[in-house]
Amino acid sequence: MEKTKKIKLFVGLSYLTLVIIFLFLFFSKFSLQEITSYDFIKENRLYFLELKNSNLFLISIIFLVLTILWCFPLLGFGSPIALIGGFIFDKWIGTLLVVSGLSIGAAFLYMFGNYFLKDLIREKFLDKFQNLELKFKKSEFIYLLIYRFIGGVPWQLSCLLPTLFNVKVSNFFYATFIGIIPQIFLAVSIGAGLEKIIEENAELPGVTDIIFSPDIYIPIIAFFILVLLTIFLRKLFYKN
Repeated sequence: MEKTKKIKLFVGLSYLTLVIIFLFLFFSKFSLQEITSYDFIKENRLYFLELKNSNLFLISIIFLVLTILWCFPLLGFGSPIALIGGFIFDKWIGTLLVVSGLSIGAAFLYMFGNYFLKDLIREKFLDKFQNLELKFKKSEFIYLLIYRFIGGVPWQLSCLLPTLFNVKVSNFFYATFIGIIPQIFLAVSIGAGLEKIIEENAELPGVTDIIFSPDIYIPIIAFFILVLLTIFLRKLFYKN
């Protein structure tokens, strides 16, 4: 127990240290006023577009690695990186890169939790999720896939909870990869829509112009439909 507390403290401090270092380096180069200005966003859009057009493969690999690191060890969640992926790479390539990166990062986080935090996770969450044990034993991959698709658990915790059921790393990876595609695709589509709006407007458009753009409101409506569907499925899945 003492060991898990030390590991938890070490992980927390390491994460906090990395975030502070990143923020210090970032804001030493850019001011808050700069990064929130429309001109800054528009100029950097052109910068990333030129980079992508000059060497798509290299930029894709760099983005993939950064996405993995964002998920583990930085413990980031999917929405911000999905929006950025859509903004830089458009819908299809962006979805592939974000889903791949998050799935690999999630698998690393699962392996880390399975090795270092298993006792702590069992102590905190076994009673609450014990009813899922029989489901996972019945068909590990299928229930992992449903579990990933319906969500309802914070991303970082959702990567750690399967340690309760000793699932295979390969099943965890593939179920994550397939299960998160719908929501990631919609988030990436919104990012791609924002990029298109910025491309077409020299000045910052109004909020209503952004929201009522088909590239924005269609994926947002689809996202809300997906949320309602997952809420319904969640009640069935977590039912005793």
